[in-house]
Amino acid sequence: MKILLVDDDPRLRELVRMALERADYSVITARDGQSALTHAGREAPDLIVLDIGLPEMDGFEVCRRIRTTSDVPILFLTARDDEVDRIVGLELGADDYVTKPFSPRELVARVRAILKRTQGAGQRSEARHGTVRLDRGAHRAWVGAAEIALTSTEFALLDHLVRHPGQVRSRRQLIAAHWGANSPVSDRTLDSHLRNLRRKLADAGAPEALETVHGVGMRLGEA
Repeated sequence: MKILLVDDDPRLRELVRMALERADYSVITARDGQSALTHAGREAPDLIVLDIGLPEMDGFEVCRRIRTTSDVPILFLTARDDEVDRIVGLELGADDYVTKPFSPRELVARVRAILKRTQGAGQRSEARHGTVRLDRGAHRAWVGAAEIALTSTEFALLDHLVRHPGQVRSRRQLIAAHWGANSPVSDRTLDSHLRNLRRKLADAGAPEALETVHGVGMRLGEA
């Protein structure tokens, strides 16, 4: 698996590169946003580790541009434990984040968990509920004839709801299904992903697909 690592700190880049290579990942490095975009387009990485605080073009803008053409998983690095930064990043389509300072082992574990989820999607077949159709192997989704571009997290959440049609899934169940039962992911983080997913489904013609059951959770209704 190929990882694109983007950070302007050469010491951190080297530390993370070594940790990822010890975990048997192939690593490409970039020190700024423009070279990150070049590598992302040319190398087709399986995951991008992206620092928010890059010079000239910050990580948010890099993510925004990548998301216009690719749903590659993105793990943000941020120097501030700022919930606003995290929410903005997730709304732009990031899959996870790690706050500096962090241990290389923690980052490798997050990378492994994201790739396990995205690889696992390729081992399952097509699924359908109403007009919503998923091709898990190709990581593609449709509402009727309209294809919708989903991040890996949005796809996984929709996949989980398709697997339990009509059933109310609590926030804890949705978080556990995607991030793991002991994940520190907050309800607000989950809500950001669900809000993006709801908007994309609505834009494709299924505004009522995600139903909120107040005080209980979320279910996939008739789409």
